[in-house]
Amino acid sequence: MSEDKKHGGHNDYKETSTHYGIFLGLFALIAISVYTFVVPTAVQKAVIFLFKPDGVTHTISFGEYKSHSNKEHVKHEALVSFDGVISEAGAEADKFVEGNGKPLKGVINTEYIFDLTDASRSELVDGYTKLSGEWILKAPKLGEAAIVIEPALGFSVLALIFGFAIAALITFVLPPHLGYMAVKVRREVHHAKSKVRLQTGFSDDIVEILALPDNRLYDLAETDRRKIEIAFKKIWDRTDNNEGSAVIRFSSVFDDDTDIVIFRNELLFLRIREFFSDFVVKEIQDTISAQEWEKNQFLIFKALRLYMSHHFTEGYSNTVTGLAYFGAAILIIIIGIRGLKFIPATRPSLILGAIFLEGAMLALMAFTLLYTQEEERMDRMLKKMEDANRNQLETLEDVSKDMHKVAVALVEGNSEMIKQKVHQAVSEYLSDEKNIQGELAKEIGDIVLRAIGSGVMTQAKKN
Repeated sequence: MSEDKKHGGHNDYKETSTHYGIFLGLFALIAISVYTFVVPTAVQKAVIFLFKPDGVTHTISFGEYKSHSNKEHVKHEALVSFDGVISEAGAEADKFVEGNGKPLKGVINTEYIFDLTDASRSELVDGYTKLSGEWILKAPKLGEAAIVIEPALGFSVLALIFGFAIAALITFVLPPHLGYMAVKVRREVHHAKSKVRLQTGFSDDIVEILALPDNRLYDLAETDRRKIEIAFKKIWDRTDNNEGSAVIRFSSVFDDDTDIVIFRNELLFLRIREFFSDFVVKEIQDTISAQEWEKNQFLIFKALRLYMSHHFTEGYSNTVTGLAYFGAAILIIIIGIRGLKFIPATRPSLILGAIFLEGAMLALMAFTLLYTQEEERMDRMLKKMEDANRNQLETLEDVSKDMHKVAVALVEGNSEMIKQKVHQAVSEYLSDEKNIQGELAKEIGDIVLRAIGSGVMTQAKKN
């Protein structure tokens, strides 16, 4: 009995509210963490690296600036963080009270402002205006006006993407009763074996042996090598395309010294590929890899290949393509609006959000195409169709010959019995007086009537 049946089959691999709850919880937690901590830090480092003043090599805290003996030297080599606001130190920088965050007017050089905090600012107190929930980026390289970014519009999509992707990866390594992706991959292992059975016609036991990981196949060989040999012989005979003297017998290539894993992975898979298709072999190999993941769930990409290649790409490739076009349409519309000057150049948040959305859709599309099975060459497909038709014709011819032999055997072997049965039936019929008086009398009467009628017609013609 196969392992799937021992565990109840695919009915044990259904998602429950626990799976959905854990996945959604991880998704929300990671997305919020990325949005709150990762995105501001990454953006800040990026813009400082790109737009910092010439000669500046690093960023220091206000405490380091205040304790430094040569402040003029520091001003030319470093930017200073005033409670999260990165800028050059101004004339009144020493008056800044760390931890208070305000005021900043005179404390910072307003030519360089990298403010990614949530605090609101006013021109009167801080030397520039900023609302809570906005980021201000200002540097000569960015132009005269400050760039205002609304992170909720510009980076929430990016945070959601990272949240979803990381949550999915985490649920790959969780136990199957907790991990959303873990239970889905285990179900696909069961489905993949079922598809191989349908495509090849092999029994459950043979498919289980074909899909065993190498180490488990060696373990089975130590306890029951004969079972493997019987299964391999059935596969060998079933995938035989040769005729006449070209037939290679299984006993000539397999003996007690044969390495069963090498034999399966090289010879049997080659014959299955030629007799059925590359897709069947690929499905078996991906199933083997997924079962290796079951033993070590940190081998995520082994499980991901089975799920993506034999489930996601088959069922959702058109959906992914549609989403990519949908994201492109949104990006085109927003860029068009920007071209009409309805979106100021100093507020690029909406454009950033559209770019991240379309980038995510294209990345998903590329990821899907990466795992999509390649179509077989047309000449190979035609060759396999020709072989299949030839095999069907040969089968029909064999059946026809067998039926003819049966018919001949029935006629020749039972001819005397048939004659006796016919003779007996006629004798029984004629021995019955009712039959003679009835059917035979009627038949004789018809003959007499026809004769009389014929004689009358002859006499009339003579007269």
